[in-house]
Amino acid sequence: MSEQPTPAEPSAGGPDREEAGVEPADLPDDVLEDAVTPTLEDIIGDLEAVTAQRDQYLALAQARQAEFENFRKRTMKQQIDDVARATGRVVEELLPVLDAFDDGLRHGVDELAPVRAQLLGALERHGLERLDPTEQAFDPNEHDAVAHEPGEEGGPVVAETMRAGYRWQGRVLRPAMVKVRG
Repeated sequence: MSEQPTPAEPSAGGPDREEAGVEPADLPDDVLEDAVTPTLEDIIGDLEAVTAQRDQYLALAQARQAEFENFRKRTMKQQIDDVARATGRVVEELLPVLDAFDDGLRHGVDELAPVRAQLLGALERHGLERLDPTEQAFDPNEHDAVAHEPGEEGGPVVAETMRAGYRWQGRVLRPAMVKVRG
């Protein structure tokens, strides 16, 4: 390894001190201090720049964190909605079975009552609500009027429920088929 010449020694073949020009000892102290020691204003300026950069990165990290949290919440809500929709479709497919139980009971097959009660009870525990609106005010959002009979003054009222309607977790799966009076 070759040795580097020390500042006190001129390099081989290079200019000596007199030829090099100005020596650090020849410079005034205040020029040397400015060249080597940063001023308070320089330090404060550098600190402000670093702080601004830190704040910018912090804001960026917080924005990404908020975006991720929103994405996570949106994904969870979508999964819950998907499960509810899928479950609602299964329940919708079971409505004809409940109708068959109701028809059987209307025709005197009383042995169906316990099985119907079990099925309806299980579905009700998970959010199924039976709509049997007889003698209630007619609501076109929940009732499907298929017959009409004249009645007293006032708004239309459900005179008879021909087929029960069902609501699943607040959403009408099937409106009740009704005869309206009024």
